[in-house]
Amino acid sequence: MILVNTDYIGGKELEMLGLVKGSTIQSKNVGRDITQGFKTLVGGELKAYTEMMNEARALATKRMVQEAEELGADAVVNIRYSSAAVMQGAAEVIAYGTAVRFI
Repeated sequence: MILVNTDYIGGKELEMLGLVKGSTIQSKNVGRDITQGFKTLVGGELKAYTEMMNEARALATKRMVQEAEELGADAVVNIRYSSAAVMQGAAEVIAYGTAVRFI
């Protein structure tokens, strides 16, 4: 499966199959949430949240690819990501794009 954020793949003619998406809502445990809260007092990267968002993007991408495979896609083009806070310490990540087949 080829994944790109452009609306084309060089040297390939594409048949559009439709929109595909994947999403997840992730949170860290209370203990980590407290330690990250203390980190905001001194500044710096909140590594637990960075890890959480990386895991969420990977899972959302995996779910988007599964949806594309169900349509018989060879690739997903024009991939975009969006995130939003659902509640304190939890975020939703959505990956979406257009499933395509090579012709």
